[in-house]
Amino acid sequence: MRDGTSEIETELQAAERRISKIPRCGAARLATMEQSFLGLLEAIGEDPTREGLARTPARAARALEFLTAGYRQSLDELINNALFDSEASEIILIKDIELYSLCEHHLIPFIGKAHVAYIPDGKVVGLSKTARIVDMFARRLQIQENLTMQIADALMKALHPRGVGVVIEAKHLCMMMRGVEKQNSVMKTSCLLGVFKEDARTRSEFLSLLKD
Repeated sequence: MRDGTSEIETELQAAERRISKIPRCGAARLATMEQSFLGLLEAIGEDPTREGLARTPARAARALEFLTAGYRQSLDELINNALFDSEASEIILIKDIELYSLCEHHLIPFIGKAHVAYIPDGKVVGLSKTARIVDMFARRLQIQENLTMQIADALMKALHPRGVGVVIEAKHLCMMMRGVEKQNSVMKTSCLLGVFKEDARTRSEFLSLLKD
């Protein structure tokens, strides 16, 4: 407490702080996206000047800027030297990392969670960095298969561990809202590298940890 005011950050303040750190795409590109959304509204037969839509092109442009921020991030900048010496030699697993991405085929979201594991070889990475790696690749136009491999490859490049395992489970709104309209389908993908791929016992241990 200070001067009777709580210093505890509210959820809204925390969200605004995170958003403020997302790399911006620049005013010119934002203006181009805004004009594109304006054209889309007109193309579907809407009146973009009516009250409910008057600010929609600008809002949609900013939303797309946020949802594609991964294009303006790099692995080196994200890791930012947050690698630490460690004698750990067993599986390190971070489960249930929320992810939100856009399907590159229809620009409709897919939503799910990633489970990321690695076995160190002298180095570990700061805990939050693993989630940030997931976000960096998720905030691009994606297909789930590629997203899974990109996360695994990034960890191998950053850490040079003995192995990496990534499993993603997601629901795709392009399958739920259109086309076959299957509401309960879940897509699961995996990428196993190093000892996770080569050693059956390590692979089995990793998969068993996902069930706990």
